[in-house]
Amino acid sequence: MLYPKIISVEPLNEYKIKLGYETGEIKIFDVLPYMSGKWYEELYNNGYFNSVHLIPDGKGIEWEHGQDIAPHELYDMSIAIDDLSVSHKR
Repeated sequence: MLYPKIISVEPLNEYKIKLGYETGEIKIFDVLPYMSGKWYEELYNNGYFNSVHLIPDGKGIEWEHGQDIAPHELYDMSIAIDDLSVSHKR
């Protein structure tokens, strides 16, 4: 399945990220369940977590040292912002 491109990413409180899609959808993804093991433990540093950025062409997100989350997980496991009342920045 082809997923829509991500056009924006914004770190939020409690290890969540706000994702904007080319379709106009805005979704919240909880990164915390993915933050286990040595590969992801660096994300517990708030400064590092907040450095999340888009992969070129909107195919996903990543952090400076290569931590990433698959685009299908970002899309399928996130919640539409219309369904949430939390959108506070870190």
